[in-house]
Amino acid sequence: MVVGERGRLVLPQATRSRLNIESGDVLVLVEAEDGVVLMPRQALLRRVRAEFAGTPLVEELLADRREASRDEDRA
Repeated sequence: MVVGERGRLVLPQATRSRLNIESGDVLVLVEAEDGVVLMPRQALLRRVRAEFAGTPLVEELLADRREASRDEDRA
């Protein structure tokens, strides 16, 4: 794949077909330490949801905040 003069990329047809990427689909560019990752938005959402499935995020955040508040009160 080559970056064009205006910074445009063209995904090969075989790649678009394999990943079911169609014209107008939203892709997300994620910067990594040694490059970039380009993936369909829906694929990223599925990955994030799977990563956090079963995680009580709100409860953890509230517990952390309560602990921080207690620490501030003691100071």
